[in-house]
Amino acid sequence: MTSLSLGVLVSGTGTNLQAILDAVERGRLDARVRVVVSNKPGVLALERARACGVKALTVSHKDYPTREAFDAALVAALRDHGVEWVVLAGFMRLLTRTMLDAFKDRIVNIHPSLLPAFPGVDAQQQALDYGVKVAGCTVHLVDEGADTGPILMQRAVPVLDTDDAAALRARILHEEHALLVETLQAIALGRLEVLAGDGSRRRARLGEE
Repeated sequence: MTSLSLGVLVSGTGTNLQAILDAVERGRLDARVRVVVSNKPGVLALERARACGVKALTVSHKDYPTREAFDAALVAALRDHGVEWVVLAGFMRLLTRTMLDAFKDRIVNIHPSLLPAFPGVDAQQQALDYGVKVAGCTVHLVDEGADTGPILMQRAVPVLDTDDAAALRARILHEEHALLVETLQAIALGRLEVLAGDGSRRRARLGEE
C-alpha cells in the first residue's frame, strides 16, 4: 500500500473535496491532501481546505495568456507541495499536455454520468433530455478530451419519473462522494493498471485486491 500525496484542483463548492478530506480523517483513505488549488478566488472549496488545515491556493487562469502557461503554473504549484497524484474535483478546465505529461496517468476526474454517455457540462440534464432510466457517475483518468479518458469505476443511479435536474444531481452527487474515495483507495492499494493503447483506445482497470 502506498499513501497517496494528493493535489486537488477545484472551481466551486468542493463537496467531493470534502469527501476526500473526511475519508482521510477517518482512516478510510490512505492519502494526504498536500494542497488544494482553485482557478477561481473565494470559492467554498478553498474554505473547506483551510478548515481542515490544508494549504489552499488560487491560480487564476485569467492571469495567463495561454492554457499551456496556466497549466505550467499549476504544475509548479503542485510540485512545490510534493504532489504525486492530482484529483479534479469540480475543476472546470480542460487540461493540456503540459499538465498531462507532468502527471502522466496520475490525474483522476469524477463525472456525473455513466461515461461515455453525456460528457461535458450539464450531464444530469442531458440524461433527462435523452430519457434514460439509469444515470450515474464515473471516475476516470484524464486525457486531453472532455471526459474521454480511461474509465476506472462507475456507479449507477436510477432516474425517477419525478426527477428534475436538481434532484438527479443531488442523488448522483451522493454516490460521487463514495465512488471517488473508493477509487482513490484502490489506487493506494496498488490496484491500478494502465493498459497499452493510444488516444481513445487507451484503457485502464483496477485489479482485484
